Amino acid sequence: MTTILSWNIQNGLGVDGLVSVKRISETIKNICDPDVICLQEVSVNMLLPNGNSSDQVSELASEFIGYEPLFGVAIDVSGSIQGKRGQYGNMVLSRYPVRSVFHHPLPQPVDGPRKQMPRQMTEVTVEAPTGPLRIMATHLEFHSQKQRLAQATRIRDIEIEVGSQAAAPPTFAEKGPYSRFERASSSVLCGDFNFLLNSKEYDILTKPENEAAGFHDVWTIANAGQDRAPTCGVFDQEQWPQGAHCRDFMFVTEELTGRIESMAVDTTTNASDHQPLVMVLSEDLH
Repeated sequence: MTTILSWNIQNGLGVDGLVSVKRISETIKNICDPDVICLQEVSVNMLLPNGNSSDQVSELASEFIGYEPLFGVAIDVSGSIQGKRGQYGNMVLSRYPVRSVFHHPLPQPVDGPRKQMPRQMTEVTVEAPTGPLRIMATHLEFHSQKQRLAQATRIRDIEIEVGSQAAAPPTFAEKGPYSRFERASSSVLCGDFNFLLNSKEYDILTKPENEAAGFHDVWTIANAGQDRAPTCGVFDQEQWPQGAHCRDFMFVTEELTGRIESMAVDTTTNASDHQPLVMVLSEDLH
């Protein structure tokens, strides 16, 4: 079995107003024993509205000994805390060996005076028990649908690129930067997408013109016929006055659909304004 957890941790800020990376880590360990952890809203020396300014990457790495920590920086600025660089982005921790890592800046087309921030996606290929598995973790823009549409399109195009390179591989050298690297075709895409079900952005990923680049919504496979569990607004109705709803997802490519064992959303924790998502892949096809 391969267990993957995805969670927007809001820099460790709980609905109770307390900032605690330790609580985030303990919550994850109480939910499951994940092989790969994908976290959004992780910061390093970034002075945030909640007063947090710690090195959360180091804190999380120390909580998950035996995992390789990888930080995908979306924002990297100077002078944030006592002259230290402030960084903000997505983090992946993998218990499996990591074969390759790509950090993809996502488009940020001009959209007037709307609030916005740079976004990125981290792509890692890990050596899972069943072979190489590519995991992509991201966090799309909240305030601008124009930017979300461009970001979803870029993610779809990355999937097309990977498939095209696998079908027509380039010439590799024996050693050095031109040597062959592992980039699995089977992939998981997860994170806080900030779009809703049946939105244009959702359709770009799940109903693309190029079917080979299409993703399948894991919830609809693992929990067919069941109401979708909310992933935010469960406890925090101040940030989410619309109440509990879903904007965090887990997707897989076609070849993984038969290996989906389960998917669940933990709706009991208030350690963040979002809820953790957990997917389990079996080693055998169903």
